Amino acid sequence: MLTSRTFVKRTRAGAVVKVVREHYLRDDIACGAAACRLCPPAPPAPGTGTGSAPGLEARPSGPASSLCPGPHFLLPDTNLLLHQIDILEDPVIKNVIVLQTVLQEVRNRSAPVYKRIRDVIQNKEKHFYSFTNEHHRETYIEQKRGETANDRNDRAIRVAVKWYNEHLKKVEDEEKIQVIFLTNDRINKEKALEEGITAYTCEEYIKSLTANPELVDRLACVSDEGKEIEGGKIIFPEHIPLSKLQQGIKSGIYLQGTYRANRENYLEATVWVHGDAEENKEIIVQGLKHLNRAIHEDIVAVELLAKDEWVAPSSVVLQDDGQNEENMENEEEKENILKTSINKDMLRPTGRVVGIIKRNWRPYCGMLSKSQIKEARRHLFTPADRRIPRIRIETRQADTLEGQRIIVAIDGWPRNSRYPNGHFVKNLGSAGDKETETEVLLLEHDVPHQAFSQAVLSFLPKMPWSITEEDMKHREDLRHLTVCSVDPPGCTDIDDALHCREIGNGNLEVGVHIADVSHFIRPGNALDEESVKRGTTVYLCEKRIDMVPELLSSNLCSLRSNVDRLAFSCIWEMNHKAEILKTRFTKSVINSKASLTYAEAQMRIDSATMNDDITTSLRGLNKLAKILKKKRIDKGALTLASPEVRFHMDSETHDPIDLQTKELKETNSMVEEFMLLANISVAQKIYDEFPEFALLRKHPAPPPSNYDILVKAAKFKNLEIKTDSAKALAESLDKAESPTFPYLNTLLRILTTRCMMQAVYFCSGMDNDFHHYGLASPIYTHFTSPIRRYADIIVHRLLAVAIGADSTYPELTDKHKLAEMCKNLNYRHKMAQYAQRASVAFHTQLFFKTKGVVNEDAYILFVRKNAVVVLIPKYGLEGTVFFEEKDKPTPKLEYNSEVPSLTVEDTTLHIFDKVKVNIMLDDSNIQHQKMRMVLVEPKILGNDTCASLSAEASSKDEPEKKKKKLQK
Repeated sequence: MLTSRTFVKRTRAGAVVKVVREHYLRDDIACGAAACRLCPPAPPAPGTGTGSAPGLEARPSGPASSLCPGPHFLLPDTNLLLHQIDILEDPVIKNVIVLQTVLQEVRNRSAPVYKRIRDVIQNKEKHFYSFTNEHHRETYIEQKRGETANDRNDRAIRVAVKWYNEHLKKVEDEEKIQVIFLTNDRINKEKALEEGITAYTCEEYIKSLTANPELVDRLACVSDEGKEIEGGKIIFPEHIPLSKLQQGIKSGIYLQGTYRANRENYLEATVWVHGDAEENKEIIVQGLKHLNRAIHEDIVAVELLAKDEWVAPSSVVLQDDGQNEENMENEEEKENILKTSINKDMLRPTGRVVGIIKRNWRPYCGMLSKSQIKEARRHLFTPADRRIPRIRIETRQADTLEGQRIIVAIDGWPRNSRYPNGHFVKNLGSAGDKETETEVLLLEHDVPHQAFSQAVLSFLPKMPWSITEEDMKHREDLRHLTVCSVDPPGCTDIDDALHCREIGNGNLEVGVHIADVSHFIRPGNALDEESVKRGTTVYLCEKRIDMVPELLSSNLCSLRSNVDRLAFSCIWEMNHKAEILKTRFTKSVINSKASLTYAEAQMRIDSATMNDDITTSLRGLNKLAKILKKKRIDKGALTLASPEVRFHMDSETHDPIDLQTKELKETNSMVEEFMLLANISVAQKIYDEFPEFALLRKHPAPPPSNYDILVKAAKFKNLEIKTDSAKALAESLDKAESPTFPYLNTLLRILTTRCMMQAVYFCSGMDNDFHHYGLASPIYTHFTSPIRRYADIIVHRLLAVAIGADSTYPELTDKHKLAEMCKNLNYRHKMAQYAQRASVAFHTQLFFKTKGVVNEDAYILFVRKNAVVVLIPKYGLEGTVFFEEKDKPTPKLEYNSEVPSLTVEDTTLHIFDKVKVNIMLDDSNIQHQKMRMVLVEPKILGNDTCASLSAEASSKDEPEKKKKKLQK
């Protein structure tokens, strides 16, 4: 049956047009109930493969309800699905009908919830069924004159519930199945009851599941933000409605930006303003009322304050440690601490949050701070991320959840509540447990780590796999070449292999062979979509979260020795001065003759007795690499340092038993030089071929102010660091030597690393600055690691099209889609780095747990107003030595930002001073365990804080060590 839908819409020019759309109605749409013989078999659910859809069970096996003891299906409305998705995802809740009307509304209002409900519908064990009510002849309804779209949709849902109940009565079964309507909308529920529909609120139904009391904790607090807790004192100003905010942003009264909370001071945040305007790019917000219930990463509207109200970024550390949320006087005291006397030059544009444009809440990991009141149900939850405020939740399981890592979701933040309201989602396990902490670390850094789905795995090649004639089309057979790989010990995802041989004319042929991952991952399929979502492999201390399934990463794509593998080869003809005479690219088949570690390759190069083909090839490569490196450094490439650590694990407990800084061999540099050369060669080729949509990588030059700390530190040591170009910087770092202080050069290079900007992926058609500052290269990309980086897969696809080895597809030549993809890849790459650092920090804590107090040499890396940041070279470990202790007398502190130095009583500490510190693990706060550093030498007279700290673990409320903010 054909009907039409009519609606009006406004064009960009402002005209109003009437749109008429054809709308087909059918009577062969299945109800999804397994017991129903009246309907045709249900079609397969997307992503579940062949066969009929799982659908609704013939005998619903859901939990027993005291309200409706008989067999029943549930049918939720839109708001319930949006707010109570945690309840619907629980394994206990089964046999739910999700209407097309509801799905469409959810899709328009929340992409993350829409994805979650689609995943639940595809889970066969849940028996959720998506019913296309908008195309069913008996459940489709027209919008009445004067009826809002919302009211029409509510009516459509009630019509569908009534139809289901009538329809299921016709099913020949001794026990009739009822459909229960779940809604938290009071008016909708009243109308449903008037129409004879059985309807309950989510809370009523969940509380009726007497065998599952734990589900009550997962109920979202659905009171509107405007609906205040009875009798509470108003703390925060009202949020301006979205329509007024948008007008204000258009007229320039308000500015729109991303809200970034301060990890070290809960009363301060920064709003990064969207748009290209140079002024007021970064706005400081200080004080509870001005922060006005914004949460880290929200999109907010801010109003600039008058210039005489501007403030400077505070240098104090303030953690929210109060249990008593009514004590607002305490907050005012803390806010006064921020307003200390400040140099006028330090003032920055300051504003206040007037409204929220988009909430970017996510589920948060953390721990329960149990209420002191006996039998209390209301407790505060402390997130692991210090940028997130505490969350008030209601739970009956407080005793069970104490000491556990849990997940909590935020539901809303009323004006009269010091903290937002939320609900319990999931218990992850005991705090401090290695598995639990790794899970927290992955969740908090948004690392996708669930097992690969069947839909993804279905696109893998069938085993046993071998190279076919079809695979050999557009491919060169290079199996005769002496190719070998050089990697860290234990590496199973071998991306790259190399060869070097002399050719007839006396020149050298050098090849870099990279795993041909794009042969196995075809554009647009589920495997490709999962890989782009993950973006990168994440390497933790004893775990690897793969970007692609293991069959590819550790087997078919890994260039292991003595097996045939598909590769993408970059081959140069060079003379003995490492000058490139010719470059060519080809898809190939290789057979690696050896999988070596860096140490094994080094041993072969240095050996006087070994002269086989592999060793000869390695020596040729090493000789060329040294020349290439010298050329690169002469052009101004930077050689920087960062203290990396490696753990030696106990083979049984997998606990770290030794910790040492990583030692780099000549062969590390050899491999690196050829990878850099391949990346530069490929970047030039794909840019020449596709100037508008090449995926490249750039490293912007840092603004001069970034180098202030480095220049001041070097000046104090009577050294000059020039920062006007990368070459000038590299040369002055090479000259910055001190015969009496050999480690000084390494410290300067570590400090230089901290001054750098983040390297990023970008699309060539959307940018005009291609330069890579650190490598001193005019163009650069990533080609050499497609097993662990998705950017390289796109580069492989572009290069394959450029040499005629593969065909293109629309997304590959859409610069806007590529730019969007680059944004995701940059985010995933950054999160992977943070997760790796967090993993090192956690394993460092495990290592020191059994060590007690350890005394080590350290160097001062940064000087703060009340602390110094030190680096311990032996462990590559960084930590903060505080000179102020809660409930202890504060020593006299004098900070000099010009030198940088800090005078504590009569002892002056300068940047780069060598000191002795005691290191211990402070586990007094189980959620925020940290390495504790205490100064032992030089001894500070009249300050017993340091002495007393050596003997005892820190107080629970000591601020977390201050981390140097990386320049993004």
